[in-house]
Amino acid sequence: MLLGVILVLYLFSTTPTTAQELESWELGINYPGEDSTNPFLLSSEGSAKVEFFVENSGLTDITVEFEFSIPFSGKHEAPEGETISAGSNESFDLKISGIDALTHDAEKKEKFSITATITARQGVPDPLSSSQNREGDLEIPSIFDLTVDITEPFGPMNAGSDTILTVTVTNNGNAQDGVGEVDVKDDCPLLSTDDGLDLLLSGNIEAGKEKDADLRVTASESHPKRHCDITVTVTSKREMGGGGNAVAEDEVRVSVEPPPSEDSGSGSQEGGGSSTEDSVESNLPAPGIIVTLSGLLVALIFPREEVK
Repeated sequence: MLLGVILVLYLFSTTPTTAQELESWELGINYPGEDSTNPFLLSSEGSAKVEFFVENSGLTDITVEFEFSIPFSGKHEAPEGETISAGSNESFDLKISGIDALTHDAEKKEKFSITATITARQGVPDPLSSSQNREGDLEIPSIFDLTVDITEPFGPMNAGSDTILTVTVTNNGNAQDGVGEVDVKDDCPLLSTDDGLDLLLSGNIEAGKEKDADLRVTASESHPKRHCDITVTVTSKREMGGGGNAVAEDEVRVSVEPPPSEDSGSGSQEGGGSSTEDSVESNLPAPGIIVTLSGLLVALIFPREEVK
């Protein structure tokens, strides 16, 4: 250690040119587009790779140690230190990961930093411990994630009738989005759907919010008894604008039954009425018995006088 201090002090006590060459090193970051104002865009998985370098244009080998500060509670993987030969340039990768992009607003930026400190020259500890620091911006990406949900029908529908299904679109992304396209399909040729879902195409949906519309489903009078599968597909408006194709869909099954028969309904009604009347009449006593009993009762109460 003492010899190292003496060597460094000796070098600095020489000409100014030698002292200047001892500090001829630089820490740098390869920014996107070679512009330090350009941010590093995180992936939707919350990761990014930053390339940085140390250029040693001095006369002696230098050993540097690195420290990193990562925003958004991210993790990192990078070398802890390295020795850079005199007159050389060494590049390194800083791998950033573990950032939950969905919990942050889209396009939000925070700074990361890299610090390099010289710990030795020519293998001799450097008491000066000179250091440099560089910063850059990390940007949260815009994540577009729509889901669609169709309510289940209350029960079967009859041929010649209709039913209402509510379709809900939820924005699970971290940026404002909307429905760019909506498509409704079914596998029953005698089933029709109206354009009630056009309401989903108007306006936008904020992150974490939802929007719904009613879909009217009508079965033809001649529709046979059958299960019909209805599929609703929506496409992200923002992702379409960005050249992507974020699609979500949901499916529901509607059962169609034959219409109720009017003849069988009225027949059962008439039959029921006759049965009730017959039941009521069969529970009453016969009229002849009532008259006979009444006569005996009157005779007992009012006996006839003897003829004189």
